[in-house]
Amino acid sequence: MPIAALLLSLNDQLLKNIGRYLLLTLVAAPLVYDIRVNAAKKYREWARKFGDVYQVQLGSVPVAVVNSAAAAKVIFGQNAQAMSSRPQFYTVHKACHALLVLSNTAGTTISTSPYSDSLKRRRKGAASALNKSSVQTYISHLDTESRDFVKELHVYGEAGEGIHLESQKEDLFYEITHDEEEISRFRSTTGNLQDYIPLLRLNPINLHSAKAREMRNRRDTYLSALNNGLDEQAKLDKAELTSISLTMLSGGLDTITTQVAWFLAFLSQNPQIQEKAVSEIRMFYDESQPMCDPLDDFKCEYVAALVRESLRYFTVLRLTLPRSSTKSIMYGGLAIPKDSVVF
Repeated sequence: MPIAALLLSLNDQLLKNIGRYLLLTLVAAPLVYDIRVNAAKKYREWARKFGDVYQVQLGSVPVAVVNSAAAAKVIFGQNAQAMSSRPQFYTVHKACHALLVLSNTAGTTISTSPYSDSLKRRRKGAASALNKSSVQTYISHLDTESRDFVKELHVYGEAGEGIHLESQKEDLFYEITHDEEEISRFRSTTGNLQDYIPLLRLNPINLHSAKAREMRNRRDTYLSALNNGLDEQAKLDKAELTSISLTMLSGGLDTITTQVAWFLAFLSQNPQIQEKAVSEIRMFYDESQPMCDPLDDFKCEYVAALVRESLRYFTVLRLTLPRSSTKSIMYGGLAIPKDSVVF
C-alpha cells in the first residue's frame, strides 16, 4: 500500500509539473520567439524603457540584462571574480532523456564553461600558449597561413574581378568549418528554446537535440586526430586539452572570420582608407616585396592602428555570451543574486 500511495503521489506531482510547464510555455513562448531574431535590438529597446540594468523572464529562467558601458564597468569590471562563471544550458551542457547532447564527451570551450578548478587550469594553459614570447615561436606558421590566405583571396576573387570565394577542397577543412558553424548555433544565447521552456525537452523526436548529438560525434572524430600530437606534459587531462582545442577552433572560425569579413567589407566601402594604408606600407616595403617581413612586428604604425581600430569599432557579438554570478553583487541599491544568469 505505501508503494502504491508513493506511485500515485509521484504521478500527481508529474501531472502538476507538466501542467505548470504547459502554462509557462503558453505565456513565455511568444516572448522567447520575439527575441530570437534580434535579441540585442530588443534588449536595447527595453533598456530605454526599464533602464540600463533590468530583469526579464525567459521561460523558466530569470535573466539580468546589462545594457550600458557604465553599468558593465561596475558589474563586470568591479566584480570580475564574482562574474567569471558561465551558466549551464540544457542544449550545450546537460543530458536529454539520458542521451548525450553537445558537450558531454567533447567538452566546452573556455568561454562557455562554468567556473571550476578545471577552467582555471585551461585558462592558464591557453594564456601560456598565447603570451608574446609563445606567439613569437609561431611566427613562421602564422606567416605561411597569412600568405596562403592573401594568395587565395587573390586567386578565388579573380584579382578583384569576381566576388565569389570558393571553399577549400580538403575534406578535413570542410568538415571542421561545417561542424563548427553548426555547433556555434547551439551556443546561441537565445536560439535554443528548450533551454528556457522545459516542456520542449519532453519531445521524443527532438530534432534539435538529435542534431547536437550528430555534430558532437562528428567533432569528436577530428578532435581526437588533432589532439594526438599535443604536448602531454601540459598537466591537463584529455577533456581539458580538448576544451582548449575547441576554444582555438571557435576563435578562428567564429570571431576572427566574422571580424575579417566585416573589416574587408568596410575597406571596400572606404577606398581612401585603403589608399592611405598602401602609401604607409610603401614607406617600408616597395612593390618588389608585396608581403611584409614575418618579423615586422607592426613597424607600420598606421596599419597597426587600423587593425586595432577595426577590433574596437566592430563588435562580433552584440549580445555577448551570458555569465553566471558565483556570489551576490550589488548595483544601484539592488542585488543580483548568486547563480543569476546575466546578459
